[in-house]
Amino acid sequence: MRRFIDLSIYLENDVVSDPPPMRPNIDYIRHDTGAEQMAEFFPGLDKSELPDGEGWAVEMVQLCTHNGTHLDAPYHYHSTMNDKLGGAERAITIDEVPLEWCFQPGVKLDFRDRPDGYVLTASDVEAELARIGVTLEPLTIVLVNTSAGKRYGSEDYVQAGAGMGYEATMYLLERGVRVTGTDAWSWDAPFSYTAERYAEDNDASIIWEGHKAGRDIGYCHLEKMHNLEALPDAGFTVSCFPHKVRGGSAGWTRAVAIIDDH
Repeated sequence: MRRFIDLSIYLENDVVSDPPPMRPNIDYIRHDTGAEQMAEFFPGLDKSELPDGEGWAVEMVQLCTHNGTHLDAPYHYHSTMNDKLGGAERAITIDEVPLEWCFQPGVKLDFRDRPDGYVLTASDVEAELARIGVTLEPLTIVLVNTSAGKRYGSEDYVQAGAGMGYEATMYLLERGVRVTGTDAWSWDAPFSYTAERYAEDNDASIIWEGHKAGRDIGYCHLEKMHNLEALPDAGFTVSCFPHKVRGGSAGWTRAVAIIDDH
């Protein structure tokens, strides 16, 4: 029997999913207004002539490509990628991401016990893989379950959860992983915690360090995932094909886990 687990949040108004300047806006055109719009295409038509006086329902949406559950392309992180794989080259955009990256076996790493702002290390990743008994294969999609997942919609969601540091990210990429994901707002630790650390010694290398690993090995990651706690540690397939935004830094996706129960 095949089961599907939805790993995506909604695109919706009035729920905290992004900082205020980046939040989506959806204007809903209901069937009564839709009837008026439809009548404009047919001179002389009165909307009362339509069944129940109803036309179409349509939504007018204002979005950033990073709203909702989305897949970030290497181009989002930097203009170049693969510096450690033979030399820097132009970073690919979301419409250029290989489709085979986006439908692969998945592994879940459970870091819900780490405090907000914690920067995960290669040792953390290695220990969690050992705990669940998984050896990473190339193109495995690795999902990181943090405490942020259960706080989606709350006022502190954007500042919730642990983040993946440079060395933790590189640990995955050096083993052939090319798509990762998190249920937090960002793959990196929340900015407020990074800002506190930066204020102490002005070390800019800690800013967006997990993202910037893409300079060395190009990869994609999913952000603002949902329901990761419903997944087993392994034994599922992830589907996360992104919307084809030409030259885009990211694309929206309906991320889904597929489990074949025997």
